[in-house]
Amino acid sequence: MPETDIGSAVASDLTNVVKDFSVSSETTDGPQDQKETIWFDNRWDEYFGYYTDEKIPEITAIIDTAATWTVGKGFRADEATTMQLDTIKGNGFDTFNTILENADRVMSIGGNFYAQIILDEEGNLLNLRPLDPSVMKHHANREGVITHFSQMSKTKGKPDMKFEADQIFFLQRNRVADEIHGRGIIQKLKLIMDMKNEAMKDNKTTMHRYVVPRWIFKLDTDDTAEIATFKTKADKANADGENLYLPTGAVEIEPMAMAANATLNPMQWINYLDNLFYQVGKVPKIVVGGSSEFTEKASSIVYLAYQQNIEGRQLYMEEQVLSQLNKVIELEFPVSLENELLSDEKKDEEPTTVQPNETTAGAGQ
Repeated sequence: MPETDIGSAVASDLTNVVKDFSVSSETTDGPQDQKETIWFDNRWDEYFGYYTDEKIPEITAIIDTAATWTVGKGFRADEATTMQLDTIKGNGFDTFNTILENADRVMSIGGNFYAQIILDEEGNLLNLRPLDPSVMKHHANREGVITHFSQMSKTKGKPDMKFEADQIFFLQRNRVADEIHGRGIIQKLKLIMDMKNEAMKDNKTTMHRYVVPRWIFKLDTDDTAEIATFKTKADKANADGENLYLPTGAVEIEPMAMAANATLNPMQWINYLDNLFYQVGKVPKIVVGGSSEFTEKASSIVYLAYQQNIEGRQLYMEEQVLSQLNKVIELEFPVSLENELLSDEKKDEEPTTVQPNETTAGAGQ
């Protein structure tokens, strides 16, 4: 008999079982202490996959929505500029508007957009030809200035094609510090989407198990041939939705299931991730059609906040078109509610305030 003296109890050490959350330190992708620093986006294919994957249409929705709001109503310019920009065809079927919309979309995905600037003999702009970000290299000098780009060939053994800096219309979203490239939004949305889709997949499996439950059959035999015969009959009856008639005592059947409340409800987690996704993506649900949880006043405030974001994107585009293409344009904003909100303020007897329930409704956006 073993001794069972309570005095021999030993406490565990769980010090390192649950670790504190931490974030690793990072350095910028800025110029190194060398003559030339080269950078290229080796994760573009991964980010582009998240944009195109049919299982996560939310990412496509917010990126396309932001691009449409930024460029969708077109641009205004003087007559000469408008006529010249209207001749730009991109791949042959583009317009200047669709190229800018493409640029905004690509910047959201990976952070950087490239288009070859094609001029005539007199230096007039003839065309902008969008390029694949996954094959573009940045070459910067010791001071961090991009001196030229090179396009890696997709044909094995073929040398890179060099472009001078002024031969590429280059846009970089959210550049940080001395880095020589931009940063897209998908790198921030990736983990949220992974968790949401995992939860949705788990919930899908759970719902299927409610509709088509699994069973435990306790057979009064160990004969493999008899077991195989019964398995075939039982599986067919289950698939056909038919009854199965058995001799008394030959088989015991019990459902392989858990109590209704034995597992966590995944919907709260899924809804939280959904709200977090739109908050990080900086596109409110109301903009893409999900407005049921908003009061009218909260909707207007969320819309106005989004307007500032879009106007910032438009300003960046306008400045880069002027700086790199020497063209003055003004991108039009779809519809502004600013004047309407100011008018409502004047009509109200008391200043407009956001009620607590309205703050809650918009918090996830």
